[in-house]
Amino acid sequence: MAASSPDGALDVAIVPRTRDLGDGFEVRRALPSVQRRMVGPFVFLDAMGPTVFAPGRGLDVRPHPHIGLATVTYLTSGEIVHRDSVGSVQAIRPGDVNWMTAGRGIVHSERTGDALRAAGSRLAGLQCWVALPRRDEEAEPGFVHVPANDLPVVEGEGATARIVAGEFFGRRSPVPTLSPLFYVDVQLAPGARLDVPAAYAEQALYLVEGRLDLGRDGVFEPGQLLVLKPGATLTLSAAGDTPVRLMLLGGEPMDGPRYLSWNFVASSAERIAQAAEDWRQQRFPKVPGETEFIPMPDLPGKPVHYP
Repeated sequence: MAASSPDGALDVAIVPRTRDLGDGFEVRRALPSVQRRMVGPFVFLDAMGPTVFAPGRGLDVRPHPHIGLATVTYLTSGEIVHRDSVGSVQAIRPGDVNWMTAGRGIVHSERTGDALRAAGSRLAGLQCWVALPRRDEEAEPGFVHVPANDLPVVEGEGATARIVAGEFFGRRSPVPTLSPLFYVDVQLAPGARLDVPAAYAEQALYLVEGRLDLGRDGVFEPGQLLVLKPGATLTLSAAGDTPVRLMLLGGEPMDGPRYLSWNFVASSAERIAQAAEDWRQQRFPKVPGETEFIPMPDLPGKPVHYP
């Protein structure tokens, strides 16, 4: 963790911990962390890969449940086939958005498609969880796919910003979010600069590729989550002669604390416990065409409380 500059915009720099999800597929988990549990409604951020799958190999995340959150999957390379218990079957490719609202309960799987599995492939991207407002925690589950070409883009002077979800830079994504938030894919050519306004109470950026110059706060390498001070504005600059890619994210604070345990997010520990028991007893809906599932793990202690 890097210390913040007293005159800069940066509050904390988080270096994610690496986790192996099996078969050599690694993710870097930036949220939650000891330094910061949430940024706006974002309670979870995994950076996936880049992972190269040999022919005959691929991603196989078996069916598993969620409650009280929305997942957003965004790839920079490769493809994932999503299947869920409301009947969705959707391949996601770079620049597209898969937005799945769990509400009272949904089950989904994520796998490499047959053609890519046979040929071999490369996979990289990010997956985030967004906590739902209390009024929507028990909403009907649903799934929306938005192709890359349907997302608004702001560009100029070597900078491009695609509004993945929410509203930023005066443009709004068609993704149906339920709370004030933003999620933006920013690409900077060498030497390009981009001013970021203090549009929301809680803002951060995850550096995907390239070296980023934040002026008084310093120069940063890829794979870090940089959380900004409340009300801070900053200028993003590509350092050196290589392009930069990053994700801006955040929003307004949640309407109260949240608990998180395994794949569940809720405003009460009791609701988490009920969801865990429902999964143990296989009372969640099934994913059509899928027979495998991830068993409920033994989780020591109580769900993590998010202030």
